[in-house]
Amino acid sequence: MVRNVEQTQQRLRAAAYAEFAQHGVAGTTVTRIADRAGVNKERLYAYFGDKDGLFDEVLTEALEELSQAVAPEGLRFEDLGEFAGRTFDYYTEHPELARLLQWEGLRGAPPVSEEKRRAHYDVKVAATGRAQRDGLIDDQIDPGYLMFMVIGLAAWWFAVPQMAALLTGNDVDAAGEQARRRACVVTAAERLVGTHAGGVR
Repeated sequence: MVRNVEQTQQRLRAAAYAEFAQHGVAGTTVTRIADRAGVNKERLYAYFGDKDGLFDEVLTEALEELSQAVAPEGLRFEDLGEFAGRTFDYYTEHPELARLLQWEGLRGAPPVSEEKRRAHYDVKVAATGRAQRDGLIDDQIDPGYLMFMVIGLAAWWFAVPQMAALLTGNDVDAAGEQARRRACVVTAAERLVGTHAGGVR
């Protein structure tokens, strides 16, 4: 019974992930999520409370998976270029996450899991500040702003793919384009934090 409940919840989360990424919270209906999952919509209400509660859970889970994929053991400040590269890789495999984050911003509500995410980011920012003070990375940019910019280098390609194509002249499907974009992200992150090939310039 427990396994059946878990499987049903996972089907609902997967369906909601796809629907929310495509249509946002306002443009998605409980009925459409339930139909896509092959589940009675009453189960959605029973498990997640409402559509907003399900969006919160879906985005929280997606962000936790991102964190585990790109920095499972924490940031390595001598290699922040590759952190940006792994973030780019994750968005390559999960471009819907960029859209979910955009829909979150457009929703006009407080951030999903605000306290938990703020605590998570506070740890990153504090560690970045220590790395700057220890001379591991350049200290010319505020650590919070710096981490935002490093993450943005990787994620923005997926948030506005049309702009990327217009500016570069290359569609994402062009031969070798993803590799070129990733290399650009890594190099830009290294230069932003003042490191190159594992050392401080």
